[in-house]
Amino acid sequence: MKTIGLLGGMSWESTIPYYRLINEGIKQRLGGLHSAQVLLHSVDFHEIEECQRLGEWDKTGDILAEAALGLQRAGAEGIVLCTNTMHKVADAIESRCSLPFLHIADATGRAITGAGMTRVALLGTRYTMEQDFYRGRLTEQFSINCLIPEADERAKINQIIF
Repeated sequence: MKTIGLLGGMSWESTIPYYRLINEGIKQRLGGLHSAQVLLHSVDFHEIEECQRLGEWDKTGDILAEAALGLQRAGAEGIVLCTNTMHKVADAIESRCSLPFLHIADATGRAITGAGMTRVALLGTRYTMEQDFYRGRLTEQFSINCLIPEADERAKINQIIF
């Protein structure tokens, strides 16, 4: 079994389902008391959110790339980023860490196309809904048309998330 490196803490609440679902998948596949070999680096979300708010995306990329390198040194064999929004800096992580990186938009795109859909509603933080790092990848790599809410609805959704 390979060791998965989880980059989490953005928020810690959103990291929990990744750990749970990975372990449920292992239990379903292997049975008994088997569980996943997981390394978790949980960052301080306060620092990440502050960088987001200030537009300091390069700094968040540095923080997460360093965390990924730490997971690599600890023995991880692949990286999963446990948040949608921070995939905005996925390139910074992938360019500095040589481990395979599971991009959430790729997994999402495969699930959407596998279900026979080509048009979906995209909900998330305002960064995820308004910027191109997620929506653009779905469009360019999977020919998926993403619908986003109106500005006032996006603001409300973002407020609910944060």
